[in-house]
Amino acid sequence: MPPKKQVVEEKILLGRPGNNLKSGIVGLANVGKSTLFQAITKSNLGNPANFPYATIDPEEARVIVPDERFDWLCDKYNPKSKVPANLTVYDIAGLTRGASTGAGLGNAFLSHIRAVDAIFEVVRCFDDAEIIHVEGDVDPVRDLNIISEELRLKDIEFVEKALENQKKKTRQGGQSLQMRQWKEEEAIIEKVLAWLKDGKDVRKGNWNPKEVEVINPLFLLTAKPVVFLVNLSERDYIRKKNKHLPKIVEWVKEHAEGDPIIPISVSFEERLTKLESEEEAKEECKRVGADSALGKIIVQMRKALNLGSFFTVGPDEVRQWTIRNGTKAPQAAGVIHSDFEKTFIQAIVFNFSVLKELGDEAEVRAKGKVMTKGKDYVVEDGDILLIKAGAAKA
Repeated sequence: MPPKKQVVEEKILLGRPGNNLKSGIVGLANVGKSTLFQAITKSNLGNPANFPYATIDPEEARVIVPDERFDWLCDKYNPKSKVPANLTVYDIAGLTRGASTGAGLGNAFLSHIRAVDAIFEVVRCFDDAEIIHVEGDVDPVRDLNIISEELRLKDIEFVEKALENQKKKTRQGGQSLQMRQWKEEEAIIEKVLAWLKDGKDVRKGNWNPKEVEVINPLFLLTAKPVVFLVNLSERDYIRKKNKHLPKIVEWVKEHAEGDPIIPISVSFEERLTKLESEEEAKEECKRVGADSALGKIIVQMRKALNLGSFFTVGPDEVRQWTIRNGTKAPQAAGVIHSDFEKTFIQAIVFNFSVLKELGDEAEVRAKGKVMTKGKDYVVEDGDILLIKAGAAKA
């Protein structure tokens, strides 16, 4: 008998299942968060300043997701309207040691992180006598430890409170199905608490579907995906060297294995945004021998959130829609309009890669590459969809 195929169990995702997900820029005070926010959103929101808590209430802006597929489709169809995908980014106030117990902006700061779906964690690796460091000197590993510990301590507090509430239910006793469910949930909450007290982040656990159901409503800080942004001086960024980088890589490998690390120079990005045109910025990048990292950062965050795209195309509009990978056709249709999910009939589908290879839609049809799919079809990243739906009931 042939050997059985090994079934690879897909890791169940933590967090909200939606497509309109938010990312927050997080880090200690004075590490370059607000300046990065202004550069990445090309706005004057945020409040870069050389003192802690310059940002108090989080600022919010949407950033365009760079995608060569969208650009190619716009060139191909030359539509009247072009609508790229975007990502919502928040600039969150600087964290300090003791935030979990209310130090600095403490609880307000941590509640702002709780409201986002993923974290850009900015770590300072540049020396500048004019920009004070809240801990006195530049030591990124110490800073990473502070942030990691504060988020985990706050999660322990959240989970202990949830466990206390759960025990109030199970103390009632009895053998009902409801009681059995409550006891199962209590055991899961205890397991999560033990995990956190062992110094581990929730996102690094291998949780089953039932456990994820219990974890998600807790909105835990350490359950959120993280992209580490290492803020270098412009000089170090251009020469691709910094004495702190190997230590950061080692720390992430030990405490957050698999989380992406992206070197960036916020001062370089800020300087590029002040140039008058995109062409000038490209010329400056060519002159110094370094590229902007902003596009890479946005794309990496979408990947961390497990987001993908599908497209609708035509002479009137080319639009890139954001969905969670694994979304079925009716739910993807619902992203276009909520009525389409309820009245979904079928989707006419072909993938961008096929269109690009064959050149135009007529050729895609001639080669039999256009598919008609029903309610169980899982939309693939890069699919081009035409949704057929019935009339919505009044």
